Amino acid sequence: MNYYFTDIEIDQLITEKKIFPGTTKDIMNYKETDGHKNSSIEIHKNDGSLFVIRLRQNLNNVNDFSVILGYQGKGNNTIFKLRRYNGKSHQHTNRIEGNKFYDFHIHSATQRYQDLGLKEESFSEETDRYADIKGALKCMIEDCNITVQNDPQVNLFEE
Repeated sequence: MNYYFTDIEIDQLITEKKIFPGTTKDIMNYKETDGHKNSSIEIHKNDGSLFVIRLRQNLNNVNDFSVILGYQGKGNNTIFKLRRYNGKSHQHTNRIEGNKFYDFHIHSATQRYQDLGLKEESFSEETDRYADIKGALKCMIEDCNITVQNDPQVNLFEE
């Protein structure tokens, strides 16, 4: 089953409070496969649906990464990508707007891209808010109302 969400529903999912009961180290607990390091955690909701946080980074290019927040409805095995924070490793083109850029960028799910039959998170904007995968994760945590329960906010990314 494929999802279709309006912009209002997308915004509600993004702003909904999400509490992860672990630490940022748990989120960044990578496994290496096929030239990448990957991590995935789930934040379960009371209604049986869940949010998924996925991280992927190329082992040979530190700027080739994605930090993804997805939503999976109850009884569904498809993930709807709400946000994707990408590294500076490729050119991105917004098909509707026609603008192109090669920089760190944040993808956002939109109703209008879905209406054209494109990937929900096809729209993207350049950003200077992060320069690595840890910074991208921090931005996603801030932007998407995620609380990492066992990490004090001040020390979120200290080694």
